[in-house]
Amino acid sequence: MRVYLTGATGFIGSRVLKQLLGAGHQVIGLTRSDAGERAIAEAGATPHRGTLDDPASVARGAEQADAVIHTAFDHEFSRFAENCEKDRRVIGAMAAVLKGSDRPLIISSGTAMGATAPGQPAVEQTANYNHRLPRVASEQAGRDAAEQGVSVAVMRLPQVHNPERQGLISPLVAISRAKGLSAYVGDGTNRWPAAHVDDVALLYRLAVEQHEAGARYHAVAEEGISLRLIAETIGAGLGVPVRSLAPDAVGDHFGWMSPFMALDMPASSAWTRERLNWTPTGPDLISDLNAMDYGRVEVVG
Repeated sequence: MRVYLTGATGFIGSRVLKQLLGAGHQVIGLTRSDAGERAIAEAGATPHRGTLDDPASVARGAEQADAVIHTAFDHEFSRFAENCEKDRRVIGAMAAVLKGSDRPLIISSGTAMGATAPGQPAVEQTANYNHRLPRVASEQAGRDAAEQGVSVAVMRLPQVHNPERQGLISPLVAISRAKGLSAYVGDGTNRWPAAHVDDVALLYRLAVEQHEAGARYHAVAEEGISLRLIAETIGAGLGVPVRSLAPDAVGDHFGWMSPFMALDMPASSAWTRERLNWTPTGPDLISDLNAMDYGRVEVVG
């Protein structure tokens, strides 16, 4: 296939690029920079210039492809809600190009969109289009595209990690270093799911090769790791104390991350594993947190 890959130089997308090329696919990779163009060309793919702030420029890449995998996202989490709306617009622009064809469009979202009852793992069969997290915008855009006749599937992501990056946990490490304290909320038993980046990249490839319109996949290797264990591991790595915070102290300590810190977000991938014959083999989250170089973590305000 000729696959258009957004985010082709990003943390996840660069691994998806390798997966696709290694399986013999041709790839058109979206980039916003000269350096990105060079990296994509050197990898053996065709660069396409565009930016998420200009959805039409992104959509033009889809015109040339047999399938689209959309991994690009603006990861400035302090503007999370704004960036989720940006993602909605980008998905809409690509959907307009693909409308009326059977060409697959795989978009990305978060596992929390599959939440059912409190304390129960999110599942692929559930789509909560009224979820309070802003990332619901991506799934709403996917639903709208499907209603227009686009062949859409959704890849829901947990905390995707290796020893360099770990999703929302990376800014949490930076906050802990800046504050000199690794903290969690209450008893810290709330959980976040996780998966190694290489396992996630493989799943994107399997999803496009075995495309199923309307499918929702959970790229989850670990159903849920407690925030207390995560905080304790960060504390050990940074050499700072670990402490529980009362709810009224959360805002001052975590800033923009406060809305995430007490969320219990376990997620199952049982259906995904069976459907795509996917078996994660990468290191677990705590192993990668133990292996990271805490001296290179950037301080945030």
